[in-house]
Amino acid sequence: MCPGVTSEVPAACPMCGMALERAVATGEETTDPELREMTLRLICGVIFVVPLMLLAMGPMIGLPVADQIPTRASQWLQLVLAVTIVLGCGWPLLTRGLASLRTGRLNMFTLIAGGVFAACGFSCMAVIAPEWFPDSFRDAATGMPDLFFDAAGMIVVLVLLGQVLELRARRLTGTAIRDLLALTPDTAHLLTLDGEQDVPLEAVQPGNRLRVRPGEKIPVDGRVVEGKSHVDESLVTGEPVPVVKQCQDRLIGGTVNGTGSLVMLAEQVGQETVLARIVALVSQAQRSRPPIQRLADRVAAIFVPIVLGIAAITFISWLLLGPEPALSTAVIRAVAVLVVACPCAVGLATPMSIVVGVGRAARLGILFRDATALETLAGIDRLLIDKTGTLTQGRPAVTDLIPFLATDPDDLLATAAAVEAASEHPLATAIVAAARERQLVVPAVTAFTATVGGGVSGMVKETVVAVGSLDFLAQKGTPQTMCDAAAEHARPLRQQGKTVFFVACDARLIGLLAVTDPIKLEAASTLARLQQAGVTPCMLTGDHADSATVVAKQLGIDCVAASLTPQAKHDRVLALQAAGHRVAVAGDGVNDAPALAAADVGMAMGTGSDVAIETAAVTLAGGDVAGIERAQRLSRSVLRNIRQNLTLAFAYNCLGIPLAAGLFVPMLGERWQLDPMVAAAAMSLSSLAVIANALRLRHAAA
Repeated sequence: MCPGVTSEVPAACPMCGMALERAVATGEETTDPELREMTLRLICGVIFVVPLMLLAMGPMIGLPVADQIPTRASQWLQLVLAVTIVLGCGWPLLTRGLASLRTGRLNMFTLIAGGVFAACGFSCMAVIAPEWFPDSFRDAATGMPDLFFDAAGMIVVLVLLGQVLELRARRLTGTAIRDLLALTPDTAHLLTLDGEQDVPLEAVQPGNRLRVRPGEKIPVDGRVVEGKSHVDESLVTGEPVPVVKQCQDRLIGGTVNGTGSLVMLAEQVGQETVLARIVALVSQAQRSRPPIQRLADRVAAIFVPIVLGIAAITFISWLLLGPEPALSTAVIRAVAVLVVACPCAVGLATPMSIVVGVGRAARLGILFRDATALETLAGIDRLLIDKTGTLTQGRPAVTDLIPFLATDPDDLLATAAAVEAASEHPLATAIVAAARERQLVVPAVTAFTATVGGGVSGMVKETVVAVGSLDFLAQKGTPQTMCDAAAEHARPLRQQGKTVFFVACDARLIGLLAVTDPIKLEAASTLARLQQAGVTPCMLTGDHADSATVVAKQLGIDCVAASLTPQAKHDRVLALQAAGHRVAVAGDGVNDAPALAAADVGMAMGTGSDVAIETAAVTLAGGDVAGIERAQRLSRSVLRNIRQNLTLAFAYNCLGIPLAAGLFVPMLGERWQLDPMVAAAAMSLSSLAVIANALRLRHAAA
């Protein structure tokens, strides 16, 4: 996992020798070539290591090997078997070790290659030229130097086993992306003038009309043009309840149609679909590195040189001070130190947790832009949250029409709808929908302008129409006396929690509209859980204080700031940060974008504007306010998991290296040491323990 290393084609990392992973997953990935190769090498290694172990250790367990095979013949057979295992089955391990030396990026394979070469090289010399060794280096019983072919062969086999298990476990970390990729169907039912035909998904173009039958997956993003059905969006948005879809409602590719038949108009295809963007975002976040990774990087940078130094000191110490045969003892201790040390566990500690955590978040409809956001979210203590579309359902409805100056109510609504039809404000849709329900003729608007946090204006039938707050209308020239009179009409509506829009034609107030947006069912309980977790919520809104206070009271929020411009929201964030708080902002509109960008973590509702989503570090795909609490809980779980992994990796190495070096033998006896084969098994298990711990995150924040 060397950062910044890329390749146009599948290849090995030039830094550490490990196989590079795809930058973005594709649906074509069915088998892992590295896993297949390592499995084959492991099988061959086991076939050769069994007779090697029988030859080397048979006499120790009472097998009559010496009676059947002469000692010198047994030694040469061991040499052939060990060299076959080391240079044949273990070749990728050795080349990775050599690559790390060549590039100066020392790693786990540096130590493994060093240990295997030392054990196998010493043994080969002992077989080929035993006369080179002085009597003090020979075994008293056999008169021959000790051989370590069994250690070299078993180390390679155990490391291969560890690699196979690790690769299989790492494949599990990618199940979230593979599940997302599996959502898209292979074909779509294209409607043409000649009828209906099945075409490959790649052939679908924006503007095509497609039929979606009951129970089928939506092929691409688009809108319903005919029919009505319920659509299961759970695997994309995390929302478990099927959503009603009818004419003009938006469809997300990969979601599952219910019992109704739909005709849809394709809008986004290929890499432009929501699903494709989610896959790209998840892949990007899984490859990113959080700040906590810096600790592991600093340790890893000096870890291998320190271990090499400890191995050298161990060898010299046991050679000079150890019992006879001193050379054999020194070699076995030094090899054990090289093999037991596992920088891989340290290196895997953070990336594994990030990969699994981000994948789990995607399953819950939570999309992190990078790992920094995942880590930062765990430490927030203030949540600034928008009202409309975030705490409310985003399905507003016009409840009151109050015309002034003898204006006809339908004219008032049609005039307001003409301007609001071009607006991105969440409540604008309610005004336009109300006009459609009354089957009013909505005139066209020209010279449209939007003042974020104020209102909208444009030319309608040669009349300048402005819709928005009283301050906005006053800026457009509406007399203050008219504004004051209109405010009295608005007060009782605001006290009911309704949002009031004022309408002016050529700077003369012609009436007001009241819009209400129901509070999301889970909003109050979500905010209560966040407060229990130590996060203080504060509602920020551009709405009037009366309306905002009513909603805040229903939600149990003590902190409310109303009538805020986008700049004022932004300034609130900076003020809290200056006071030492870690601030998250949750919103869905264009007017939330400055605050989202300034926050330590910006969280956008996936049902909101593109500007908000592009600005935020976290996107809640389903627009579910409960996702805020789930995201924060998941981020804490991931950070806790990373710390557990780092503790596990450091504790293992701090205990394993002294044991392998024989540090405790003089005080506690021979039992307190590690054989190189046991060291190799322990090294593999340490990496697997880190991966297994990370995989527990697949069920976090449920």
